[in-house]
Amino acid sequence: MSSYKLSDEIISQIAKLTQLAILTGTDVVDNMRTIRVEVSDSDVDTLVLTSEYRSDAEEQINKLMNEASSLNTENN
Repeated sequence: MSSYKLSDEIISQIAKLTQLAILTGTDVVDNMRTIRVEVSDSDVDTLVLTSEYRSDAEEQINKLMNEASSLNTENN
């Protein structure tokens, strides 16, 4: 049976998703279910985020930041 370790990138993403859940009032479990991983090309014992997930996650965070900025501007 193989075992894998999580890359620092995955651990960082889990922290971001936890913060996102706190800020948005969403369920952290739902956010965690969106994570997609694959075996690292450079270390077969390590899991990394897929490039598709990385791109989608960045896009979602930018969208939320833009929405937050718009709300802040409207309230001032």
